[in-house]
Amino acid sequence: MPAPIPLPVDQPTPAPISLPVDRPTPLDPPTALTRLRDELPVASLAFPDGPPGWLVTRYDDVRAALADPRLSSRRPHLNSHVRASLISPAEMATLRPSDLLTSDPPEHTRLRRLVTGQFTARRMNQLAPRIQDIVDDHLDALAAAPGPADLMNTVALPVPSLVISELLGVPFTDRDLYQRLTAELLSLDRTRDQLLAGKAELKTYLMGLVHRKRTAPTDDVLSGLVQAQSSGTPLTDDEIAALAQLILIAGHETTANVIGLAVLLLLRPPRLWDTVRDRPELVDGVIEETLRYATVLQFGLLRVARAPLTIADQPIGTGDRVVLHLPAANRDSARFADPDRFDIHRPEAARHLSFGHGTHHCLGDRLARIELHIVLTTMLRRFPELHLVADPDTIPTHQHRVVHGLAELPVHLTR
Repeated sequence: MPAPIPLPVDQPTPAPISLPVDRPTPLDPPTALTRLRDELPVASLAFPDGPPGWLVTRYDDVRAALADPRLSSRRPHLNSHVRASLISPAEMATLRPSDLLTSDPPEHTRLRRLVTGQFTARRMNQLAPRIQDIVDDHLDALAAAPGPADLMNTVALPVPSLVISELLGVPFTDRDLYQRLTAELLSLDRTRDQLLAGKAELKTYLMGLVHRKRTAPTDDVLSGLVQAQSSGTPLTDDEIAALAQLILIAGHETTANVIGLAVLLLLRPPRLWDTVRDRPELVDGVIEETLRYATVLQFGLLRVARAPLTIADQPIGTGDRVVLHLPAANRDSARFADPDRFDIHRPEAARHLSFGHGTHHCLGDRLARIELHIVLTTMLRRFPELHLVADPDTIPTHQHRVVHGLAELPVHLTR
């Protein structure tokens, strides 16, 4: 009599993991992500509130998921995988209606079409001379600073802030207000009262600008949206303010931090600054490799499944929350050879996912690249001997913010 065939034994379901957040260095993502990407590319992820969801870490899976219409961007809380939700969905809807980050087609299509008309390639290219003037002025201030200077506060933060202020139509004289408020909104250590107060204050400020543009329009994005509304385009004041908030935050926080990270990567050993200084045609490669290697959206993008799907053989149920981890995907060895090495000659660097993919690909990618190119090429020319004052591994970073970056970057202009 033949031996009985053993029945398959159900494998125990791994317990949900906490989102890896601890960085070994200011420039490297959590080491746990490498093991997850290799061994458990779709991992059960514990959320601070509610049932567990899923963490996706492989490049191909993240890229496909970013373009999958079954994964919805419509969620009341952008970062509920990092901290417990402090604000109810009703409160969030009141303080910030749906925008490009939190909508799906056809609503997203309607809003994106309006903003795309304000972010044409022609308009971005026309900005280049003005961006150059802004960069020159701030590098003059850097040159005049006595002793070691903080590159973040002298150049990296104010340059994109001024650029997006002029493009959007926000007075740069209000920069202390909106920089404080946007930094607070990106912070993950705010209390409920602080978060509510900050959101309300920023909305009140932006609504005031919308009303001002209605009576005194100028050549800027806010005025363009207000004029579109006046011409019969279905667009509410709340939606204009929400779009303005998104453009304001994305337009200066992300670019500012990429500037700081790029300079740090070039100045740390083996000091690639000298190589790129002598070969400025390498700057575009530096930009793309920085965006890949030091991805600033450090905790990933949250989506919600609105229909069943499967990612890497893992069934995802309707209503499940799914975190698409961009830093992990951008360090995937299946997509990028030797991914943990910063390689400014890397031919495939521009395939990074730092600007997203699919319907939600970042509208401001061209503007960001223009700013980064002008800042880096001008700095390399003007400060050929720029060097770090501090150990690169001890430079403080924003550990409790959605956007990763340096809290400061102390430099000397000469050796």
